[in-house]
Amino acid sequence: METISFIASNLGLITQLLGQHLYIVFMAVGLAILTGVPLGIYVSQRSRSGHWILTFAAMLMTIPSAALFGLMIPLLSIWGQGIGTVPAIIALFLYSQLPIIRNTHTAISNVEPSLREAALGMGMSSWQRLWKVELPLATPLIMAGVRVATVINIGIAAIAAYIGAGGLGSLIVRGIAQSDTRQLIAGAVLISVIAVTADYALAALQRVLTPKGVIKLNNLSMKEATP
Repeated sequence: METISFIASNLGLITQLLGQHLYIVFMAVGLAILTGVPLGIYVSQRSRSGHWILTFAAMLMTIPSAALFGLMIPLLSIWGQGIGTVPAIIALFLYSQLPIIRNTHTAISNVEPSLREAALGMGMSSWQRLWKVELPLATPLIMAGVRVATVINIGIAAIAAYIGAGGLGSLIVRGIAQSDTRQLIAGAVLISVIAVTADYALAALQRVLTPKGVIKLNNLSMKEATP
């Protein structure tokens, strides 16, 4: 009850922190889509050099989040951006790369060879085949990678409060510093709620963006796979 009372009495502050939190996350994921999808396509076509890209992206995911946020401070202080939203967005952008690159690579690589041959037989160029055949078929798996990146980043963004980026993590930081369980629980619960909400919203968007023909093809494949 105390936590609910705290949220109700500080609704303006919490709304502001929520806006900061979502801005950091969606800016980072949006930028990661712009780079991760092309890199995933490249990896699917250049297996040897692409292996190193996947390895590097995997290494980024192993860096502890507190260490990566801390590393941003001296690196970006040169340009006067050592604290605030910029280093937070860059750190989350780096964390977003692996699920998006890997899912794009997997989706493009698993397109049925017969469909590629059919596109080639219709006189499509490699670019036309990519845009009209491979990417539409890859959409569900690419969106799954975006969902994973978004949910992960909503949680990790809480740590960005330690470098002055704001967000709902500020409630957790203050709760720890002041031994105030109301703020601590409020921050943790709200972050969990928006993570679940974002996952459901992106799942709905995934269904909208997936071409109907792809859905029918996937359903047919599942029926054929069922004994």
